Amino acid sequence: MTEPKKKEKPLYNLWQNTAWMIGNAWKTQKSVLFLCVAVAAGAVALSLTELFVTPVILQKVETAAPFPELLGAVIGFALLLMLVSALNAYLGCNTLFGRVEVRTSIIQMITRKYDTTSYPNTEDPAVLKKYEKAQNATCNNYEATEAIWNTLTDLLKNIAGFVIYLALLSSLDPVLLAVVLVTAIIGFFVSQRLNQWGYRHREEESAYQTKLGYIADKAPQRALGKDIRVFGLRPWLRDVFDSTMRLYNDFIARREKVYLWADVVDVLLSFARNGIAYVYLISMALNQGLPASQFLLYFTAIGGFTTWITGILAGFSTLNTQSLDLSTVREFLEVPEPFRFEDGKPLKAEKIPYEIELRNVRFRYPGAEQDTLHDLNLTIHAGEKLAVVGLNGAGKTTLVKLICGFYDPTEGEVLLNGEDIRQYNRRDYYKLFTAVFQDFSILETTLADNVAQTTENIDRDRMKDCIEKAGLTEKIDSLKDGIDTHVGRTVYEDGIDLSGGETQRLMLARALYKGAPIMVLDEPTAALDPIAENDMYLKYSQMTAGCTAVYISHRLASTRFCDRIILLSDGGIAEEGTHESLMAQGGKYAELFGIQSRYYGRENLREGSGLHEE
Repeated sequence: MTEPKKKEKPLYNLWQNTAWMIGNAWKTQKSVLFLCVAVAAGAVALSLTELFVTPVILQKVETAAPFPELLGAVIGFALLLMLVSALNAYLGCNTLFGRVEVRTSIIQMITRKYDTTSYPNTEDPAVLKKYEKAQNATCNNYEATEAIWNTLTDLLKNIAGFVIYLALLSSLDPVLLAVVLVTAIIGFFVSQRLNQWGYRHREEESAYQTKLGYIADKAPQRALGKDIRVFGLRPWLRDVFDSTMRLYNDFIARREKVYLWADVVDVLLSFARNGIAYVYLISMALNQGLPASQFLLYFTAIGGFTTWITGILAGFSTLNTQSLDLSTVREFLEVPEPFRFEDGKPLKAEKIPYEIELRNVRFRYPGAEQDTLHDLNLTIHAGEKLAVVGLNGAGKTTLVKLICGFYDPTEGEVLLNGEDIRQYNRRDYYKLFTAVFQDFSILETTLADNVAQTTENIDRDRMKDCIEKAGLTEKIDSLKDGIDTHVGRTVYEDGIDLSGGETQRLMLARALYKGAPIMVLDEPTAALDPIAENDMYLKYSQMTAGCTAVYISHRLASTRFCDRIILLSDGGIAEEGTHESLMAQGGKYAELFGIQSRYYGRENLREGSGLHEE
C-alpha cells in the first residue's frame, strides 16, 4: 500500500508574498499603493455618509427643526454623496492602468526567466509545471498578480470600517456585539466551506475544460483540416465534445446544489442575528426612550458591522489563496540554474581553431532508469567534418546536446581546447555554434528576420550573399516584397508557406549568416528523400569549408564526404573511421549501409551520394 503523497508546502507565506508584490509596485508604479489607500478611504467615507444620512434627517424631523435647516441637511448629504461617489468612481477608473503595468512587469520577468534559463530546465517536467502555474497567475486581470490589489484595498476598507463601527456601537450591550461577531464568523466559515467545493474539485473541472478547450482549439486548425475531412473525423470530434459537455454540465449542477446550501445557512444566521438585534433595540426604545433616529442608526450599523467582519475574514482567505499563486510565480523565477552565465568565465568567438573533447562521458536523463550514453570518449578536431550515425535511440541527439552545451554530462567532462566548458559563461559558449536541428524555429515574421534572427542592425548585403549561397535568391526575387516577405499565415494575412526544400535553404542561409566557427546539423533533412538530403548536405559542406562541423544522419550514404564517421550503438561508439574503412571492416556500419542501399535503391544512392563501383 503506497503512502499518500504529502502536500507540498509553498516556499513563501502570505506576508512574504504580499511584501514582494508591494516591492514590485514600488519599483514599477508607486501610484498603485497610494490608490489602494485612497480607494479604501473613499469607500469607508461613502459607507459612513450612507449610514448617517437617514438617521440625521429623521432626527431633524423628530426635533421639529425649521424647514430651511431640514432642507439644508438633505441638500448637504445629497451633495456629499454625489462628491464621494464621483471621487470613488474616478479613483476606481484610474487604478487599472498601474495595476496592469505591475502585472505586465511580472509577465516580463517570467518570460525573461524562461527564455534565458538553462536548457535542462526547459525539459524538466517540474520546472515546466511551475512555469505553467506562473503563467496562469498572470494571464488576466482577475489572477493573483493583479487581483491582489483589490483584495488589499478591501482589507484596508474593512479593517477601517470595523474599527469605526466598533467605536460607534461601543455604547451598546457587549453581549449583542458578541452575538453579531459570533454569527458573522460562523456564517463565514460555513459558507466558505461550502463555497469552496468548487475549489476542492478544481482538478475535475479543469479536466473537462482542458478537453473542451483542446477540441475547440484543434478543430479549426488549418493544418488538421485535411485529416478531418479525409478521415471523416467531424462526427467523432462532435461526439467527444458533446459527451464531455454533458459531464461538465453534471458537474456544474452538483456544484450549484452545494452553493444553494451556503445561501440557506447565510439566510438563517442573518435572520437570527437581525431578530436578536431587533428585540434588543426595541427593548431600548420602550424602556429607555431610544429615539427612532438612533434606533435606525444602530440597527443599520449592526448590519454594516457584520459586513466589515465578514469582509475581513473573506479578505484574508482570498489573500491566502492568492498568496499560493504568487508563491508559484516566485518559485519559478527562483528556479536554480545548473549552468553558469554572467558569473562564468567570458568566452569570445574568435577565429581560432576550436577542438571539442568528450572525456569519460556518461549521461542519463533525469528520472530515466538507464544511461543514454556511457564511457564515451570522443575528440572533434578543429576544422574536421564528423558524421554521427546510428539507429533511432542510439543517442545521436543526446550527443549533440552535450557538444552544444545544452546538457552537462552526468559524469565526465566536455572540454573546449582542453578546458571544461562548465567554467564558461554558457551564453558565450553558445555563440561558438551555428546549428540546424530537426525542429526548425521558423518565426512568423519576415524572411530577413528569420535569417538574421534579429530585427536590429541587419547587414543586408551579407544577408543577400548568404541567401545566394543557399540557393534561395530565385525564390525571394519572385516574391513581391522580396526578403521582407512575411512567413506563415497566423500573424500576417499576406504571409507565405515555404516548401521543405525552401525551408532547408532558409536554415542554411541562417547558419551562414551567423558565421560561427562550429556547425552542428542534427538530422535537419530527415523529411527529404535520400537524393535531396545528400544534395543538401553537400551544400552545407561546400558553404562551411574551414569550419568544424558535426553531421547527424540516419542515412549513411549522405555523410560519405565527412572526414570521419562514428557509429553509435548501445550508448557508446561501436565503430569509427572513414566510409571506406568502415565498409572494409564489414561490421555494423557496412551491414546498415547494405540494408539502406537495398531499401532506397542502389542506383538512387549512387546518383545521390556520388558512389561509384571500384
